[in-house]
Amino acid sequence: MASHILSLLARLPLGLLQAFGVFAGWLTYALSPTYRRRLRANLEQALGAETAGRVWRQVVAETGKQALELPWMLLRPQAELVAKVVKVSGWEHVEAAEATGGGILFITPHLGCFEITAQYFSTHQPITVLYRAPKKAVLQPFINAGRSRGAMRLAPADVGGVRRLIKALRAREAVGMLPDQVPGSGEGAWLPFFGRPAYTMTLAARLSEVAGVSTIFAWAERLPGGTGYHLHLRPPLAPLQGDTETRAAAINREMEAQIRENPAQYLWGYNRYKRPKGARNNG
Repeated sequence: MASHILSLLARLPLGLLQAFGVFAGWLTYALSPTYRRRLRANLEQALGAETAGRVWRQVVAETGKQALELPWMLLRPQAELVAKVVKVSGWEHVEAAEATGGGILFITPHLGCFEITAQYFSTHQPITVLYRAPKKAVLQPFINAGRSRGAMRLAPADVGGVRRLIKALRAREAVGMLPDQVPGSGEGAWLPFFGRPAYTMTLAARLSEVAGVSTIFAWAERLPGGTGYHLHLRPPLAPLQGDTETRAAAINREMEAQIRENPAQYLWGYNRYKRPKGARNNG
């Protein structure tokens, strides 16, 4: 049943699907007090009460769009997805990184349409993407199919997957990941994220230490009315240096800068500040 619903949704025009997403976003916001409190609290924590009061309605709508555009991203032909990237800013940074002859680490927060960034790059060069298995098992085959096509490969979030990522970078290929997820116990460090300690994945920092790797921050801005996406690419605003935790803290600051460019399209409802089971307390 679920597979039929996802397939049906994927057949709809992107603009109509996103319009349904706005409705779904508001329905979720209305029916879940926990989600509602978390979204508003995270927004105010990061941006202050004034800005949060100005953008929270947009956040609700954009979060719904992100959820319902997922079937379209996973089940439509890849050529259709790539055609929806109607503007690219910063591709010269990718070309400069390729010219160095090393691997490229693409870092993407849960901002805008994070599904389409690796899809777009994979039409130019091979890329291996880190992923976590979805909580709903019914989504697994769709994710595997949607993210394992062309020159795009998957690496699970386990020891074997990490080895696969390092191998790809050493082979001078690209790797993509979303490092603003709460990692498992022992896989992170308590570091500031918008002024509050968050258990932060250190894997991106470790990958940035691989010899010859260039790091590029990427996010795809969702344009109005289903007209497409604007892909933004840039190197770090400040060089990633120092030990792993220092680099991980710097990556958090870089993601904060990206998110401030378009805070309405960040996934503020995610429980970013939770303590995973077994992780030591902050401090």
